[in-house]
Amino acid sequence: MAESPAGDPHDYPTIEPTSFDVVICGTGLPESVLAAACAAAGKTVLHVDPNPFYGSLYSSVPLPSLPSFLSPDLSIPLPPPTSSSGDGSHTVVDLQRRSIYSDVETSGAAPEPSRRFTVDLVGPRVLYCADEAVDLLLRSGGSHHVEFKSVEGGSLLYWEGQLYPVPDSRQAIFKDASLKLKEKNVLFRFFKLVQAHIAAASASGNEAAEGKIPEEDLDLPFMEYLKKQQLSPKMRAVVLYAIAMADYDQDATDSCEKLLTTREGIQTIALYSSSIGRFANAEGAFIYPMYGHGELPQAFCRCAAVKGALYVLRMPVSALLMDEEKKHCVGARLASGQDILCQQLILDPSYKMPTLDVPSGGSDSNLLRKVARGICIISKSVKPDSSNLLIVFPPKALEEQQIAAIRVLQLSSNVAVCPPGTFMAYLSTPCADASSGKQCIRKAIDALFTPQASDSLEGHQETTSENNEDLKPTLIWSCVYSQEITEGTSSSLLSCSTPDENLDYRNILESTKKFFANICPDEEFLPKKSAPVYAEDDSDSAE
Repeated sequence: MAESPAGDPHDYPTIEPTSFDVVICGTGLPESVLAAACAAAGKTVLHVDPNPFYGSLYSSVPLPSLPSFLSPDLSIPLPPPTSSSGDGSHTVVDLQRRSIYSDVETSGAAPEPSRRFTVDLVGPRVLYCADEAVDLLLRSGGSHHVEFKSVEGGSLLYWEGQLYPVPDSRQAIFKDASLKLKEKNVLFRFFKLVQAHIAAASASGNEAAEGKIPEEDLDLPFMEYLKKQQLSPKMRAVVLYAIAMADYDQDATDSCEKLLTTREGIQTIALYSSSIGRFANAEGAFIYPMYGHGELPQAFCRCAAVKGALYVLRMPVSALLMDEEKKHCVGARLASGQDILCQQLILDPSYKMPTLDVPSGGSDSNLLRKVARGICIISKSVKPDSSNLLIVFPPKALEEQQIAAIRVLQLSSNVAVCPPGTFMAYLSTPCADASSGKQCIRKAIDALFTPQASDSLEGHQETTSENNEDLKPTLIWSCVYSQEITEGTSSSLLSCSTPDENLDYRNILESTKKFFANICPDEEFLPKKSAPVYAEDDSDSAE
């Protein structure tokens, strides 16, 4: 792997060979997974990145570097007037970069040394123990380059001004003192019904027919099915927003942005259920990568490099090389001025896609969506004796105008993202506009944390509070901003997805697999045989 200099274009390294099957610019998670999959399928791959590090929009960055990420300098170095290769028959289309972040507001002062805080650009984000991202890491050998910690504090639901543990198992249901006996019985009966359906779905013959939920119920809105099963409003909120991970208000059937069907809800419950207990050292359904999510792209880049992919950092793509009719992309001009030919070019979404007369693969979907995000440094855990945990605010939990769920992930020093004695908290909610989304994030911050007190108030707090556990964590520093969401474009020129509003990577990996199928239609996506052989197998461990 090579790093190019950030100075004079003549100082850039010359890349040999000058023709590859696939050229990828940007080392975000989808681009890195594609690089690993293409290299494993025998394609020659050149993987470049304008940055001096791996991860692009999926990076984990030191806190002092965050402002330059959210308000970046997106100029592309101009190459020398003559290219170092090519036959002159190409049409050159200059590229520009863009920022997907806006409306950035920061308050408070980060504790020193601030470089000890690592910030995820994709937060809040976790992996289910049983989801495909984990399977891909295991199959490709990427799991040998990243460690995980359990989100051992489980999930909390914000309901009527209080935080309640999410009853997600038989033991948790009957241990929950906040539930009435009838609620416990109804919820337990519902989970038993779902488990029977999941078991029947994987069975065959008569056994498959016996436990299945009828098709007409599977096609119902999930909210309607839960009402049919007589779950109380609070239990419906638990199932919909804290387990099935619905985003939008499922009560608003006429105006809901994404109405969850029973079938879709049960699929996520099945994933959640199968994640609990998969790894002996993971207490719940979720795990989090040590040092942040930026470790995941790096792991896949290492897998790609082992299979022969060539890496060059600090190397932007400055222009496209099109055929004479501007219908097909045949290569890329690098910031060094060198022309690289390829059969497939893939750009990360920080590049503006030029308007070209190119054939489309039919999967363009760039309707503008947004997600409001928040990053906080706090003084202690929201839940005593828990290091890492997930909090869910259902729609309308904070105000009537709150149309979508807000998710909060609290992380401690045991995942190496902050110093001992402090905690990181990430918040997000999908939104139609930045103003309303950021307002929801601020209200969630106000509900969970106490603003930094002045010296006089601090002393008053300490003398009047006999039980420090009753006090909310103090908010030390925060940043609230908006991020644009795009789903990528498919043509002779591919652009991958931005980080989305979801808690996991399922949608991003699904679109990545479709891109791979376009590039390598007859190849298996990251087959197990593509993994390097290591001395130890870690397939039964979360770390």
